[in-house]
Amino acid sequence: MNYKKLRVIISGGGTGGHIFPAVSIAGKLTEVNPETEILFVGAEGKMEMEKVPQAGYKIVGLPIVGLQRKLTLKNIINDIKVPFKVIGSYTMAKKIIKDFKPDVVVGVGGYASAPLLFAATSMKVPSLIQEQNGFAGLTNKMLGSKVGSICVAYDGMEKFFPKEKIVFSGNPIRPEMHQYTGEDKMRGIRYYGLDENKKHLLIVGGSLGAGTLNRAMKAWIEAGCPGGDDVEVLWQCGKYYKSGVDEFMSGRTLPQIQATDFIGRMDLAYAMADVVISRSGASSVSELCATGKASIFVPSPNVAEDHQTHNAMALVSKDAAVLVKDAEAAQKLLPTAMELIHDSDRIARIEQNALKLAKLDAAQTIVDEVYKLV
Repeated sequence: MNYKKLRVIISGGGTGGHIFPAVSIAGKLTEVNPETEILFVGAEGKMEMEKVPQAGYKIVGLPIVGLQRKLTLKNIINDIKVPFKVIGSYTMAKKIIKDFKPDVVVGVGGYASAPLLFAATSMKVPSLIQEQNGFAGLTNKMLGSKVGSICVAYDGMEKFFPKEKIVFSGNPIRPEMHQYTGEDKMRGIRYYGLDENKKHLLIVGGSLGAGTLNRAMKAWIEAGCPGGDDVEVLWQCGKYYKSGVDEFMSGRTLPQIQATDFIGRMDLAYAMADVVISRSGASSVSELCATGKASIFVPSPNVAEDHQTHNAMALVSKDAAVLVKDAEAAQKLLPTAMELIHDSDRIARIEQNALKLAKLDAAQTIVDEVYKLV
């Protein structure tokens, strides 16, 4: 394929699950042609406004906000403003397109992508969307009939999109995520100051943390860490919960448990782990398949259309992961983890099945679709 120089707008964000794939797509676009010019469009005040510049790309923010489902005075005021912010964002999006003159626009989901993609399709700019989850988001469902191509990561997405537009690409992941060697595992163990003769559990609550996972850990610790005499735990509790976790751990002598708000070297954390406990956001699921890890997913109940359960079940149904329901996590999560971490045969089987589901060329597939549109 002739990878000529392009001008590309990539829009979306709100969470790492949208941002990491977007940055991966941008990286592959510049890899195939270093002269490619890329502009990101996100939502003002959201994490993409920080993470995208850190990755070396320019971003413009729209004043778009999303509808809030929980009934509070603050949310009611927010929802009253939504139509006005949508109109303002759509007007800004049209001006951004006129000024930047993109050859193609890519939407990665999240409400930030809606005004930009609606503006682009109305202006006849070739457009593509990428749906990371097994249950399509509202924005992407609305855009499906308007864009030229729809890249998906799960089977059965014709429930949401025109079948003839669907391309099975998988989710783009960070390039440092891959199947790790025994040497990588030892590097991770040394990096985190762990004991190579013990088993290692990684709990990933995300940068903000996951209250359910933290409560499950606290319950296990209060019970005396049953089944965990030979297990060391790296526990990402998240910055939102860190002070409470520090207070809980104060006075407890538990050198086998490291609680941290943020994990900078996630590649080494994955490499050292025998078992991983995680929410089942699309990026996490894709990375855990690529790294071939035995995972226990606890789908968040606080997401639209319960899409994290759909993501997790795509693996669980193929014996490529274990699922513990959020409501049952306090009682069942750590006992389930202790049972799995001591079953080497089951770990090996789950790892092999997870690797079979990995799509390591997702970013390249999406880039090729971008060029086909142009």
